[in-house]
Amino acid sequence: MHLDVLDLRNFYYRSPLGRAAQKVIRDQLVALWPDTKGQTVAGFGFAVPLLRPFLADARRVIGLMPGPQGVMPWPAGQPNVSVLCEDALWPVQTGQVDRLVLLHGLETSDDPNALLAEVWRVLGPGGRVVIVVPNRAGMWSRRDKTPFGYGRPYSLGQLEAQLRAHRFVVETSLSTLYQPPSHRKIWRRMAGFMESAGRHIPVFAAGGVLMVEASKQVAAPTRPGLPEAVRRPLRVLEGIGKQPEPALRHPDTPLRSRP
Repeated sequence: MHLDVLDLRNFYYRSPLGRAAQKVIRDQLVALWPDTKGQTVAGFGFAVPLLRPFLADARRVIGLMPGPQGVMPWPAGQPNVSVLCEDALWPVQTGQVDRLVLLHGLETSDDPNALLAEVWRVLGPGGRVVIVVPNRAGMWSRRDKTPFGYGRPYSLGQLEAQLRAHRFVVETSLSTLYQPPSHRKIWRRMAGFMESAGRHIPVFAAGGVLMVEASKQVAAPTRPGLPEAVRRPLRVLEGIGKQPEPALRHPDTPLRSRP
């Protein structure tokens, strides 16, 4: 079940905890995609807080918001690029998207398999998707005071297996958001230190969210019998441009006179 767009907006844009979570996840996304010049970048769910860094250089930015969640105009003060859509029916042409990010999309979808099939459809060959989900072993998935406490939390193995089942190739897996999901000022002051220290913790499952980057690799079509055709080329053209050699006659063979 998708969350309400007003609750998501209030969390990410009007609460210190939400703004801190937005910055941590967005910085990781930009590190994965440092250059999107001339590309089409899209986000599904409530991914618009992560898309702002791409507005300047990307050829096009699209914010896809599911119907049960609702939609809001974005970005503020600029031409709107957000659109309302169904989970598995996006107003995007097949193969048009180069980079796609899902935030509060997969874990809250009623049909995640259909959603991933739609992700596969809109991505072009070599296109990449980053999926952000609550970490099953993290603190954020256990607190319903934030959007990460709703929907289905994932372990890393579960998310990677689901992506491979839909023909994606997993490229990068990481955990982030190590600060506790608390609004208390003492934790807000320590947030930066905890994020820095969390990257060196040997326990991978410490972060509140998982971010997995996967690519769409399409194999080149093969033609049955083509290797045989190359190994046995046609010889009919080998004699072009050459004079035919005269046939040899046995000395006992009589010459035929023309009539």
